[in-house]
Amino acid sequence: MPIVLPIADSRETYTINPGKIIAVGLNYVDHVKESNIYDTKELDIPKEPVIFAKTPNVLIGPGEEIVIPAFLKEYNFPELRVDYEAELAVIIGKGGKNIPEESALDHVFGFCCFNDVSARNIQKTDTSGWFRGKSLDTFGPIGPVVVPREKIADIQNLTVQCRLNGRVVQKASTSQMIFPVARLIHYISRNMSLNAGDIIATGTPSGVGPIRQGDTVEIDIEGIGILKNPVVEE
Repeated sequence: MPIVLPIADSRETYTINPGKIIAVGLNYVDHVKESNIYDTKELDIPKEPVIFAKTPNVLIGPGEEIVIPAFLKEYNFPELRVDYEAELAVIIGKGGKNIPEESALDHVFGFCCFNDVSARNIQKTDTSGWFRGKSLDTFGPIGPVVVPREKIADIQNLTVQCRLNGRVVQKASTSQMIFPVARLIHYISRNMSLNAGDIIATGTPSGVGPIRQGDTVEIDIEGIGILKNPVVEE
C-alpha cells in the first residue's frame, strides 16, 4: 500500500510508491569492518557500490510496527538476528539512464530517513544472497517527512543516528560515505534506468544490532527528522 508523507515546510504530501528500491551495502568503512565479525568471508572496502534490491512490500510509515516473522524461529538459529540499519533514503524525482555524476542531484526529488531492517541470519546463509533477508514485510520503515532536495544545503554533511529504546547505537556523518549520493545515482543509472519515485537507500554506518519484541527504533537524520517505529513479534 502506498505511504503518504508530509512534504517538509509545506501543506503538500508525497505518496511513496516506488517501482523499485535499490539499497547500498557496505557504504561506510566502519560498517565494512564490523561486518567482518559476522560474515562468512573477509570483506574488503568496495571498489564500486554494492547494490541489492528491497521489494516495495517492506515499506511502512512512521509509527507502524516492524514485525519479526514467526517462521524465522523454525530455523533454530543459535542467535536469531533481525537488525536495525539507519540510512538516508533518496527519492528520485526525474528519471534517467547513464546520469552524469555532476548533475545527479538534479534528479532527486527529496530525502527521508530509512531503516533497512535485515534478517541477518537469512541474509548471510541464503544461496541467492541478500534479497530475501532484506525484503520481508515491514522491513523498510520510511519517513517521517520528505524533505525536498533544495531544502538541504549539503547532503554529504548530515549526522545520521539510530536510537534503540532511547540509547544511541549508531552515529555517523554522511560525509563518511564511501560513495556519495551523486556517485550512487550515476552508478545505479548506468546499470538500470531510474524512474521518478524510485528509492535509493544509501547504506548504514557501524553499530548495527538486533531488535526484539517491545523495542522502539528511532532513525534520526539532521535536517530531516525522526522516524520512530515499535517492534513486535508475529
